[in-house]
Amino acid sequence: MPFAVYVLGLAVFAQGTSEFMLSGLLSGIAADLGVSLSAAGLLTSAFAVGMVVGAPVMALAGRTWPRRRALLLFLAVFVAVHAVGALTPSYGVLLATRFVGALANAGFWAVALSTAVAMAPDRLKGRAAAVVVGGVTVACVVGVPAGAVLGERWGWRSAFWAVAIVSLPAFLAVLRSIPGGRSATDEGAASVSVRDELRVLTGPRLRPVLLTMALVQGATFCTFSYLEPLLTRESGLSAGWVPVALALFGAGAFAGVTVAGRYADAHPVAVVATGMSALTVGWAALALTAGSPVLALVLVPLLGLLAFGTGTALITRVLSLAPGAPTLAGASSTTAFNLGATVGPWAGGLALGAGFGYRAPVGVSALLMLAAVLVAATTAKSRRPRAGERRLSGTRL
Repeated sequence: MPFAVYVLGLAVFAQGTSEFMLSGLLSGIAADLGVSLSAAGLLTSAFAVGMVVGAPVMALAGRTWPRRRALLLFLAVFVAVHAVGALTPSYGVLLATRFVGALANAGFWAVALSTAVAMAPDRLKGRAAAVVVGGVTVACVVGVPAGAVLGERWGWRSAFWAVAIVSLPAFLAVLRSIPGGRSATDEGAASVSVRDELRVLTGPRLRPVLLTMALVQGATFCTFSYLEPLLTRESGLSAGWVPVALALFGAGAFAGVTVAGRYADAHPVAVVATGMSALTVGWAALALTAGSPVLALVLVPLLGLLAFGTGTALITRVLSLAPGAPTLAGASSTTAFNLGATVGPWAGGLALGAGFGYRAPVGVSALLMLAAVLVAATTAKSRRPRAGERRLSGTRL
């Protein structure tokens, strides 16, 4: 595996810390800025909306740039907006910084995924994608719990400063490790028209996979965004357990990405089907047993493993189905991933605001997973050839 692929994973680690760390900071942000818990939860949705919008827009804007230039520009903007967010006393400004930071993150993600896959040999392309996604899971293991500790001791703003500082080594690593000029792969990607790429992405093979990915990630973020109040106000755990729970979720996510990176290339359908079925049961189980701190702490890492393992396998599936969209394949994965991250916290916030209690987001996660399973099952059934078609195909073979 080229060393530059791991560098991209390092950069994604810094950005993933920012994307996920609000799950341990919501109460502090809400109290400091004088807003409700649901409003604070919308900061996660604002980031996800920026990712949804930014992935295709930034990928298209930078399709003629050398990849190193694009990656460095996105990282520089990301650092700047986190400094602004750490300084502002305004909820509106903080909301805006989350959106702009997400635009930069989305551009980086789209370029990083395409770069990593292009640099890896064919037999390791799934593992290359897993390394990039693995940066997010390491963020869950290390960065997000560290952010929660910083937020508890020195306030939520210290976590924003930490993200900006940690991003600087990633900037230098990209500067030194990613080739500066345009490669033959870049030239080939630029020669494919945007219309042809969009035709691939909107085709009947890819649409259900992208919708399934959005639903799976919606289920993940719906609960993850409100994990801190679930554990402290429903499971009865003290605030000191929140970083531990976040680290457990991240450890499970890292294991899931590792497993998916190893097996998704060879058995994509089996990995996705098994993960989705288990996630549906797992979110329902957490909704029923969240009152038990022991069971909650057991289920959290298991659900992290299943969620990110399934998500990684779905990303690999999209990239394998879209070789004719070299610029927008990674962007479409990022968009679907974060469309779910937009809808999930919003739906969880609605359930909380309606007075259904702190377990309500977990119940919404289970419903979203059930919808994902139904979409996948319906798609598989519609593609299954009829008996006569199978016989005809067998005759031709």
